[in-house]
Amino acid sequence: MTPAARTQAAIDLLDAIAQAAREGGAAADTLISRYFAARRYAGSKDRRAVRELVYAAIRALGERPESGRAAMLALAAKDAVLAATFDGSTHGPAPIGASEPMAAEGLHPRWLEQALAASGIDAAEQAALVERAPLDVRINRLRDGELPAGEPIPGLPDALRLPAGTDLTPFAGRVEAQDAGSQTVTLATGAAPGMTVLDLCAGAGGKTLALAPMLAKVGQIVAADVDRARLSRLMPRAEAAGVADLVETRLMNPGQERETLADVAADVVLVDAPCSGTGTWRRNPEARWRLTPARLERLVATQRHLLAVGAACVRPGGALVHVVCSLLDAEGADQVDAFLADHPGWIAEPLSLPLGRAHRGGVRLTPAHDGSDGFFVARLRAPC
Repeated sequence: MTPAARTQAAIDLLDAIAQAAREGGAAADTLISRYFAARRYAGSKDRRAVRELVYAAIRALGERPESGRAAMLALAAKDAVLAATFDGSTHGPAPIGASEPMAAEGLHPRWLEQALAASGIDAAEQAALVERAPLDVRINRLRDGELPAGEPIPGLPDALRLPAGTDLTPFAGRVEAQDAGSQTVTLATGAAPGMTVLDLCAGAGGKTLALAPMLAKVGQIVAADVDRARLSRLMPRAEAAGVADLVETRLMNPGQERETLADVAADVVLVDAPCSGTGTWRRNPEARWRLTPARLERLVATQRHLLAVGAACVRPGGALVHVVCSLLDAEGADQVDAFLADHPGWIAEPLSLPLGRAHRGGVRLTPAHDGSDGFFVARLRAPC
């Protein structure tokens, strides 16, 4: 591909990504993979160059652009080499017009900048939300074998930070890709040998696999979710990690979760609830183009519902752990306040974790302060 053709490919992809963000379609990574699967002539250097252009534009634009061309023009305005690729050549973009509209640079949609600021996330913290994320892994101490070369992460003895692009295939079962922040908030459960743990929003099992070694092969994890496809991927991963005998999966019907879990009396219930994902924008920066006030309101309602479901599954004196990969107080600290108001006798316990800072009823991790994805976590103790 010529440089001009790469630019046009980036424009085409940005058109598709903006449309998907508008309509709730596939994620950017998926769209990029599909694009090149249909264009086998593009070599690895072409794919890498186009991908870098696409993500540079996504990270630079807070608001969803009207078109892929407007997005790329915003980058070209600051890059003469890129601007020169708008040359009208075969497979390349048309020359830049004198009064063509271009997308405006920015960190996030304006309403989200305001919501983050109201939650105590300042300009520097907001800028870090769209920087590139590192590759962190969690070591599975239950499996022997070679480990990839990486840097230890202070305070997390089972964590390594690896060079970007490291192939984890040779280490399957021995390590799991998991951000340092995700590993940290799992520690808030205080899971220990002999406990029964309910992972209420287990998905494909990332937190379940992190919880299993904490039980040291003694205890039980009930991994529940409403998403059949995601939950179906959990047991093969548990088998590869050598912890399948500790795990039971349960598929729940939305709105009828309590019926599926009626027999569960857990020492710890982990509610890693669906959320806005504001803390993971480093990995999915186009997600900030997808979020709307109405969607945030629906997520907050879902979280509150799941916390009530989880509380009903906690034995007397047990703990309910609320986790969101969000930095918005509406999904974190405000949820804790609302839960405690609705559940007399429960308390928010202080947490001591290797990463993060105390924030109201829990602990908050941010990319700028902790070098991890953003999270809020709180541990709520049931009355005896």
